[in-house]
Amino acid sequence: MLVSQSNPYIPMPMRVLRSYAESADGTLRTLELGFENKADHQRFFDSFVPGQFCTLSVFGKGESALGVANAAWEGDFVRFTIQRLGTVTQALHKLQPGDSVGMRGPLGNGFPIEAWKGKNLVIIGGGCAFTTLFSLIKHVQHPQLRQDYGEIVVVYGTRNSGMCMYKPELESWHEMHDMEVHQAIDVAEAGWAHHVGYVPDVVKQVSPNPENAVAVVCGPPIMTRYTLPALVEIGFPPEDVFTSMEKRMKCGIGKCGRCNIGPKYICKDGPVFSLAELQALPADV
Repeated sequence: MLVSQSNPYIPMPMRVLRSYAESADGTLRTLELGFENKADHQRFFDSFVPGQFCTLSVFGKGESALGVANAAWEGDFVRFTIQRLGTVTQALHKLQPGDSVGMRGPLGNGFPIEAWKGKNLVIIGGGCAFTTLFSLIKHVQHPQLRQDYGEIVVVYGTRNSGMCMYKPELESWHEMHDMEVHQAIDVAEAGWAHHVGYVPDVVKQVSPNPENAVAVVCGPPIMTRYTLPALVEIGFPPEDVFTSMEKRMKCGIGKCGRCNIGPKYICKDGPVFSLAELQALPADV
């Protein structure tokens, strides 16, 4: 586990740089946070790997674990897209540029991007869990890194078109020769030019080639539950299928015990696991 400050319990002081709605209904909002201290900025990006998460704290409200949604090369900020659900996330939605917020991280293991060099990437996301996958895609798109990876196939599903995140980037990805992008919504809409259906079914339709490829899945539990066996059915071995789990994470550093499955702590040993690793764990009851 990588931690950016000497005391993992103490949040770094951050300031809101940008705040904007990500979904049409306003339930998803993106914050871009800047570092108050240059030393914190250096430590963070010296250790950050796509797939890691941070905890954001709003003073007097609490703390919430959120996946990082940007690549290190994008700028001197950290991006989060937040679904409004409870007290903390509602408070985060209300923050405006200039407001202060605390941040701990980066936390967790992240995606094993070094081991994936030379392979094709099949990236499958659903809903607001697409954040860390967006970070992964942006990372490998850097001009100095793109040649290290093969073709990128993206499958991204949302309930409706208004819930789709990062629309300008997705539109540009459809035009790229080295990417194959498949978007889906649950129910047909007028003017929608892409897939209609649930992500596991779209994955079966697309049937990505498992040869020299790894597949990464991140989405709602029900989506992940049916997508993982679909990939195995297509021909992906369990050791080449990865998923990012979020299970009742609280402290983020493996101390509170809220997220353990058998001997593993999701926040410390994960949140990224291969399907082979998950199959070796006891059933989560």
